[in-house]
Amino acid sequence: MQQERRRFLKIALTGAVWIGAGNKMQAFGGSNFVLPSKDKIKLRVAIASDGHFGQPQTAFEANHAEMISWINAEHAERGVDFTCVNGDLIHDDTAFIKPVKDTWDKLKMPYYVTHGNHDKTDEESWKQTWNYGWDFGFEKKGIGFVVLNTADAKGTYVSPEVEKTRQLLKQYEQHKQLFVFMHITPIKWTENGIDCPEVVDMFNKQANLKAVFHGHDHDQDNVKEKNNRLYFFDSHVSGSWGTAYRGYRILEVMKNGDILTYQMNPASNEKVNSRSLT
Repeated sequence: MQQERRRFLKIALTGAVWIGAGNKMQAFGGSNFVLPSKDKIKLRVAIASDGHFGQPQTAFEANHAEMISWINAEHAERGVDFTCVNGDLIHDDTAFIKPVKDTWDKLKMPYYVTHGNHDKTDEESWKQTWNYGWDFGFEKKGIGFVVLNTADAKGTYVSPEVEKTRQLLKQYEQHKQLFVFMHITPIKWTENGIDCPEVVDMFNKQANLKAVFHGHDHDQDNVKEKNNRLYFFDSHVSGSWGTAYRGYRILEVMKNGDILTYQMNPASNEKVNSRSLT
């Protein structure tokens, strides 16, 4: 089992990308590339989204169980400091909030969630379940993370609140690296995106912002770039549409400052994506 897992990771890494100084990326050097040793990693994060727990005519329970087993296997093999479940945890019906929390509680590491457009609950109810609101920040091992809300309680797409975004970005501006999690992309380059020019302008000016991570677009699993800022997607956990596979993304921050992210298709040994930016 361990040998098969290592073989999968090695093959999957042909679709990985490095984020370096100035957010430039280089593709890995072929299928013989070996992951950096674990002792070089400072922080490792798994990112998944769009479970749509409770959606009729979908295998949402089985799909969640499988995804959680895959992420727990990542943790056992290489370590995961925390997981981000990046929105649309449920599918409209708030009766599924407690069951979905009980399900994600089976992860073997801490996790955070973001509020998505199908998570149709008000912020106070959200706080009662998750112990934090829709917009917040946190630090792990000296690295800053900001979570922004992109939907109201009825599921309407909204821009993150400008003043809250400004305050959170400023709060973490002294960190060497900063990452943002938000369910809906703030640029209308997908059918389901929404233009948020003030927020994008703040991202452009945030010198330490290394990447923004999204869910929402189930059929997106790669990276988009605007003004030298990188916006990553991660496929989907479940739901009735999207990429042909169900996947998740890994983020690794190295002790020397290098940053690595790659998209995983854990059900097969195929390469997911590969891209080089200069």
